[in-house]
Amino acid sequence: MATGIRCVIFDMDGLLLDTERLYTVAMREVVGRYGKILSPSLKARVMGRPAMDSARDVVSALDLPISAEVFLAERDKLLQELFPAADSKPGARALVTHLHRHGVKQGVATSSPRALYDLKVRRHRDWFALFDCVVSVEDRGVARGKPAPDVFLAAACRLSARPAECLAFEDSPAGVSAAVAAGMAVVAIPGPEVGRDSIDGAAEVLDSLEEFRPERWGLPAF
Repeated sequence: MATGIRCVIFDMDGLLLDTERLYTVAMREVVGRYGKILSPSLKARVMGRPAMDSARDVVSALDLPISAEVFLAERDKLLQELFPAADSKPGARALVTHLHRHGVKQGVATSSPRALYDLKVRRHRDWFALFDCVVSVEDRGVARGKPAPDVFLAAACRLSARPAECLAFEDSPAGVSAAVAAGMAVVAIPGPEVGRDSIDGAAEVLDSLEEFRPERWGLPAF
């Protein structure tokens, strides 16, 4: 395992919060209106990427008779109702609270726009307040979304850390690629739509954050 880790940067969707499942529900509803089916492989391919990039890919792959902008509008209308009820992922709150208690700097690096971010964390503001920074794909200095490294590099900068001093947590292939490209060690927690064989470059692949052992990375043990 990497040594010298002093900061931790988390993806949010599907990693800290159980929102990827809600994205799947909304996307299946929208494509179903046009007689199409969202396959697990297509969902996995667009996970973790900026909304417009994902929408263009889905519209093209399924040959939908709508624009990417219309797809997003229909999807987001459903998500507005779903996100406020989003649950935390197993082990997420406990890990964030533990690291904060021991003075480990933490950040969030998300492809989620700020408006949707606020909906997702509505029930979780107490422990999301423990993060030292939250970087969105919309933020200044983030020119490109995942799998480009920009959002992770911006988070490291805000934590006053070098990328090599940061441990990143991700659940999607695009997110893992982004963190690796940023020069960070990565722990992957792939979701049900993502096969382990599609995760390339992660130093550790786990089934849940509950399996993570901080001491393996030189961080304070539970």
